[in-house]
Amino acid sequence: MRWDNLTRDDTAATPALFAADAVTTRTFDTPEFRGITFHEIRARSIINRVPGASRMPFEWTVNPYRGCTHACVYCFARKTHSYLDLDTGTGFDSQIVVKTNAPELLRRELASRRWTGEHIAMGTNVDCYQRAEGRYQLMPGILTALVERANPFSILTKGTLILRDLELLRRASRVTDIGVSVSVGFTDGELWRTVEPGTPSPERRLDVVRTLSSHGIPCGVLMAPVIPFLSDSPEQLRATVRAIAEAGASSVTPLVLHLRPGAREWFTAWLTHHHPRLLRRYDALYEGGSYAPKWYQRRITGMVHDFAAEYGVGPYASGTHRNVREEPDARPEEAPDARADSPPAQLSLL
Repeated sequence: MRWDNLTRDDTAATPALFAADAVTTRTFDTPEFRGITFHEIRARSIINRVPGASRMPFEWTVNPYRGCTHACVYCFARKTHSYLDLDTGTGFDSQIVVKTNAPELLRRELASRRWTGEHIAMGTNVDCYQRAEGRYQLMPGILTALVERANPFSILTKGTLILRDLELLRRASRVTDIGVSVSVGFTDGELWRTVEPGTPSPERRLDVVRTLSSHGIPCGVLMAPVIPFLSDSPEQLRATVRAIAEAGASSVTPLVLHLRPGAREWFTAWLTHHHPRLLRRYDALYEGGSYAPKWYQRRITGMVHDFAAEYGVGPYASGTHRNVREEPDARPEEAPDARADSPPAQLSLL
């Protein structure tokens, strides 16, 4: 594996993030880790600057892991495994890089006079509360370091393990600005089992939202991804927003599936196996690149915002988000044809 060439920003212009002789490879013969290989490394840096060309609305990240046992077939981070000469398919799901010194390294970098206390985002590349965190327990040390410096941060996760650190999150919220979001793109159980096989169910993730909210930690939901032709009908979107509202989410932000190189090939292989009839429709929808057309993004965003207003979630309505009305007897209007013209709009991650 090309360990020595991996740098902070995945280019050869900066010193290597860790050296090949610092890697320890382990496997564990327990049911939850069977078939998974862990590559333990001592990283040389942990606070990473997001490339300027990125669409992300944050500048700094901390990622204690590379690769993810959530095994989401659409994960945009799959491409990063190729930088280590690792497979972006099953290798991404089962070859996990663990930065075992992440907490101590973060504490040192936060104390540096060069660090100005900017916001740090976590869980934006791979999930910091994936299954490996149950064994390595890096996040308590990371959160403690952030609390000690009152450094603002945010977490995005599909993992229920975040509830283990509830008291640390409460401490952090008393000394700095924090944001917590849970990713729930849909509530369809059958779709979840095939497209996100290593994650907790959508219902369990919404329980996380409910628990955090009940303990005074506002928790938003990133409704991502909305998967074209599989989770994007008005009925499906309404059901998902309704469930999010019932969980007490402070906000809901939709994000349509994007298929970057690395993820696109793996998702297409999954689509070929499970939904071959949709291949041509995907070719047409994503013929312009990694992102769905702006008119499609605008349509999905508009419907989700309308449902959020209906159920009182976020800034779209003045009503309380816990006041969920019963479904109307009439069926929602059918979705317009996916090729229908509509004005373009830029979808941003809030």
